[in-house]
Amino acid sequence: MEPNAAGVLPAERRRTLLEHAAAEFARAGYEQASLNRILRAQGMSKSSFYHYFASKEALFNAVVTDLGAALVQALEPPRAAAMAGGDFWERGHALAERLARLARDEPAFGLFAKLFYLPDAPAAPGGPLATIRAAVDDWIDAALAIGRESGAIGDDLPLTLQRHLCKAVLWAMDEWTVEHFGALTPRELQRLPAAQIDALRRLLGAPTSR
Repeated sequence: MEPNAAGVLPAERRRTLLEHAAAEFARAGYEQASLNRILRAQGMSKSSFYHYFASKEALFNAVVTDLGAALVQALEPPRAAAMAGGDFWERGHALAERLARLARDEPAFGLFAKLFYLPDAPAAPGGPLATIRAAVDDWIDAALAIGRESGAIGDDLPLTLQRHLCKAVLWAMDEWTVEHFGALTPRELQRLPAAQIDALRRLLGAPTSR
């Protein structure tokens, strides 16, 4: 277990440090990200850095924690139980639209999306990234169950198989969007959430809702 750093960085200096770090991690990946480059951009020495953060991993975890909290606050995702009723797919569409709009309008959230899918990111159980990924998976599981109960999602396949299918498709679509985000036109970005939800609906929806 690595030692804890003792200092508390002033709020504005912490914010700019995490901004530089998020950009570097998103650009280079975790392993290839240069702590020296981050610190040079911030005008901070390594001795000062280690007074506040125990390691590069601790810095990455701070970035993920802060950006993840800011995204949840801005997105205001509904509880899965709120998806009940006759407008399940419409609520899913609205949520996807809000998420896409935030990614378009706030660069920091676009960076967070890239960090979420980094293949070499620290993701040990109990860490910030693993915790966020698990929370998303849990929400999907709960929403899927609500969709089946309300009749919006078909029951012709076992629930466990639907969970695998739903997550595989969602993660694939989301990761593809993150990877190609800069190459998509504004019109394509605007149409993408509806197209993705429609694809899920065709895959999982009850026959009457497809």
